[in-house]
Amino acid sequence: MMEVVLLHGLLLLFLTAALLLYRYNATFHYFCKVAFFNGWIVAMATLLSPFAALRGRSVENMKLLRAVILPLKHFYGIKMQVWGSEHLNIKEPYVIVCNHQASLDIMGMVEVIPDRCVPIAKKELMYMGTVGWACWLSGIIFINRQKREDAIDVISQTARTMRRENLRVLVFPEGTRNEAKSMLPFKRGAFHLAVQAQVPIFPIVISPYQDFFSSKDKKFTSGTCTIRILPKVKTEGLSPKDVPELTETVRQAMADALAEMSANHCGDQGAEQPLLLRCAGAGAGRGTGSLQCEEDATRISN
Repeated sequence: MMEVVLLHGLLLLFLTAALLLYRYNATFHYFCKVAFFNGWIVAMATLLSPFAALRGRSVENMKLLRAVILPLKHFYGIKMQVWGSEHLNIKEPYVIVCNHQASLDIMGMVEVIPDRCVPIAKKELMYMGTVGWACWLSGIIFINRQKREDAIDVISQTARTMRRENLRVLVFPEGTRNEAKSMLPFKRGAFHLAVQAQVPIFPIVISPYQDFFSSKDKKFTSGTCTIRILPKVKTEGLSPKDVPELTETVRQAMADALAEMSANHCGDQGAEQPLLLRCAGAGAGRGTGSLQCEEDATRISN
């Protein structure tokens, strides 16, 4: 009997200590939230994979993943503000390029991705148990970043598939996570893909997380995240030799937007008017069209 009472007492003491640490220790609070985030992803992938398997590998399974990830913002008290969502309301295929800060990007991603849209991810993700299986079943495109020839082949196959199946593709062109207030140099794969498929590019910028999340400082609180969808960049008439200039023009437009969002703390202020960018870049060479960004009125969508 005494042993049971002692065990219950120790358990109560442990739970009380954990609650106090969660409330008053920022580092413990951070790790608990990160653990829950990762645990939720694994649990939902495990739960949904059998249902997705009934349909087989299909982009339509992305709707299942999106549905189970969307509630996470409520658990964490993160408000998502989306500017310019009307830009994505077109029926044609296109490429989305987005800055990449942390694993939290997945919450922003599910806020904006349209139907029939899949990300391009590193091949290592495919081997992460039920998470990899769920990603594969959802039609996510895996690329081997270590083998350039394989990556080029995947890009070519995807370009053909986009047109044939009216597919949209999301890419993080920085290639790795970057919590800095400036953007890393862009990899060119997404831009080669858009040019090969002759489809437009939609740049998306997620505001900096530093007000509520930082892996370096071990901070994870509630806050507001602003997602800005910039006007589309046309690629009709461009050729592979125009890709370097195309890449840099899009990167500069996104970097300007990120810099303004960071300087003005747009994520917390919820400004009424978003940044409108004009991109003007010439497609060098014969027979190439000029790179254009359409400037449209934008609105907020929660």
